[in-house]
Amino acid sequence: MSAFRPDGWTTPELAQAVERGQLELHYQPVVDLRSGGIVGAEALLRWRHPTLGLLPPGQFLPVVESSGLMPEIGAWVLGEACRQMRDWRMLAWRPFRLAVNVSASQVGPDFDGWVKGVLADAELPAEYLEIELTESVAFGDPAIFPALDALRQIGVRFAADDFGTGYSCLQHLKCCPISTLKIDQSFVAGLANDRRDQTIVHTVIQLAHGLGMDVVAEGVETSASLDLLRQADCDTGQGFLFAKPMPAAAFAVFVSQWRGATMNASDSVIFRRRLHQLIGRNGCCAASS
Repeated sequence: MSAFRPDGWTTPELAQAVERGQLELHYQPVVDLRSGGIVGAEALLRWRHPTLGLLPPGQFLPVVESSGLMPEIGAWVLGEACRQMRDWRMLAWRPFRLAVNVSASQVGPDFDGWVKGVLADAELPAEYLEIELTESVAFGDPAIFPALDALRQIGVRFAADDFGTGYSCLQHLKCCPISTLKIDQSFVAGLANDRRDQTIVHTVIQLAHGLGMDVVAEGVETSASLDLLRQADCDTGQGFLFAKPMPAAAFAVFVSQWRGATMNASDSVIFRRRLHQLIGRNGCCAASS
């Protein structure tokens, strides 16, 4: 069986992965592009297969979705992420928010009640949680807006993931309780060399800010892209330039070292110098994506 065939897994294999504790979360930092501080993270699912090693979600999530296991695995992901964030609260990371992906199959009539229950079980204040929805889910069905709004009112934030790859209705963009737009990495990857990508990214940032939303750029991998995003007034970014996703313990060490180096580093020259120093020191330690 190949690790590179997402359709090659069977439902029993995936069910065993859950039962045997082979699933784990890795965390990728979200960096404030003005100050250089780490202000959050995205929790990303991994499968530590006993013979194939660490597998990214693209190699097994398609089967999870089709097998009916997503509610069980999705519930574990949200609960585990909230429990981890509860522990990190003791480290006094402020501001800090943990983003968790939620699939379309998990967003139902009692979505707000379910999330509130998970937060209560983890003893985590709602303001530490950001839920990421795909663009099609976030803007595609106005019927879910009341549930999202109920959670927004207690402090949960929502992000539209991979923005720019779907077919958003501008009317829904205006009305939905989304706080953050995440620009898809396909627009960020060629930012330094493609004026069309530069125009799209700049326009999305202006649109989001005009609607009172924050912007995260995904897939930041080069200093040239970082400079252009900062010039376009992008709020935050994540990507391999900063760090690859890593286990919780490694992430805590990484944040501590990063915060010590970027404190009061608002000047762009200082920002870049300290950023590159940290990448050189910690980049090799981050777990592979």
